[in-house]
Amino acid sequence: MRQLVWFRNDLRTADHPALIQAMACGETIACYCICVDQWRTHDMGDRRLAFIQRTLTDLAGGLAKLNVPLKILITPHFEEIPEALVELATALAAKQVHITDEYPIDERRRDQHCATALAHAGIALQRYTADTVFAPGTVMTGAGKPYTVFSPFYKQWRGRLGTISTAQSAVPPSQAPSAVASDPIPTAWGGVPAELEETLWPAGEAAAQRQLFRFLEDRIDDYGAARDIPSVQGTSGLSTHLAVGAIAPAACVRAALALQALDPHGGDSAEKWIAEIAWRDFYRHIVALFDHVNFGHAFKREYDRLRWRQAPDELAAWQRGETGYPLVDAGMRQLLATGWMHNRVRMVTAMFLTKHLLIDWREGEKYFMQQLVDGDFPSNNGGWQWSASVGTDAAPYFRIFNPATQGERFDAAGHYVRHWVPELSSVPDKQLFKTPATGSQPRLPTLPGMEQATYRHPMVDHKAARQRALDFFKAD
Repeated sequence: MRQLVWFRNDLRTADHPALIQAMACGETIACYCICVDQWRTHDMGDRRLAFIQRTLTDLAGGLAKLNVPLKILITPHFEEIPEALVELATALAAKQVHITDEYPIDERRRDQHCATALAHAGIALQRYTADTVFAPGTVMTGAGKPYTVFSPFYKQWRGRLGTISTAQSAVPPSQAPSAVASDPIPTAWGGVPAELEETLWPAGEAAAQRQLFRFLEDRIDDYGAARDIPSVQGTSGLSTHLAVGAIAPAACVRAALALQALDPHGGDSAEKWIAEIAWRDFYRHIVALFDHVNFGHAFKREYDRLRWRQAPDELAAWQRGETGYPLVDAGMRQLLATGWMHNRVRMVTAMFLTKHLLIDWREGEKYFMQQLVDGDFPSNNGGWQWSASVGTDAAPYFRIFNPATQGERFDAAGHYVRHWVPELSSVPDKQLFKTPATGSQPRLPTLPGMEQATYRHPMVDHKAARQRALDFFKAD
């Protein structure tokens, strides 16, 4: 009995229960739907679009080794997918369609419409969990309700890791050659060439596995301390691959647990990384179980009343990395240049926009999605709401990072700032993060042998901005 596997953000052959089960049931065909117009409405940027193209091309090669043909459907919007999917499944005489669940509401609605259309055609839709370690709705409070704070969620989530199955972690064995021919993969979606920043962001399942191996071999022992230092390669570097599903989150957790088993007394750094995978799960659970966050609402609905400032010039300056705060500007320039930003700096830049400038967190969320090569709605939305204190963070609104102090703490030698803000390259360490009040004298005196910095004055004074933010939240 012929099977159809519909790939989405699960572009891999290993750790793929839908593919494994389909191939166990009969001859398997794969398909992928290109929905550029729909993705653009979700603020997908060129970098992520090109990265998906490259990852899909790699997947096609992996499927070819398994003798699984890949068919391509081009549907501008999700609403056209049910009809196209039924037509393809019918033409292939497929009796079952297998998918990995996705959790944003548009994707859930799409899948429900597909299930209905397939059922009317006498075709079953089989669904699997592989984009999270544990499916939304399976990690709940004692009262059977979703967790709304990470710490208790993590405690239960962590306690269940011993139940992770390894039965479906391998690549399935190849099947007999199929009479169905694969479709060519278009090389430019929406005018975006697949080669965009190819050397900066290698794509595909093998690249993801290499990245995981390098991290576990070379960097995980220092992860606890190095992960917050933006000038070093202290993080796993797997966010891009996780965002498109080139590697499974469960595979990352299993690898970390195996490392801990080898050194049970030295696994603190591995534990911190496991917690980061749990954050990814947590935000997916939030998106799946609290529909309102999918519609631009604050998780804490009372904060929908906040009257954020309309300051387009300040928003644009923040986007360009011209705020007068070195760590904020370095992060925003890194984002513009590479499509990626260090996680610690993401928090600092987001909190600056929302707390120092009082600009709506949704403006920042949208801009990040448009720029990030690892743009991912649940994690991006959750991170922005956390930074703006309107989301799941248990801390009150008065958590306001001082960007100067953050720079002194996490970029003490100034390597990160000097790389991305070259006009500060000659500034001594002790002066680098000293931010004079707006309108004061230039940051640096003109000294013999030293070029005068042309760096702008701070947009706002931290102390005044902090008080303004406190008053802003209290007033509402």
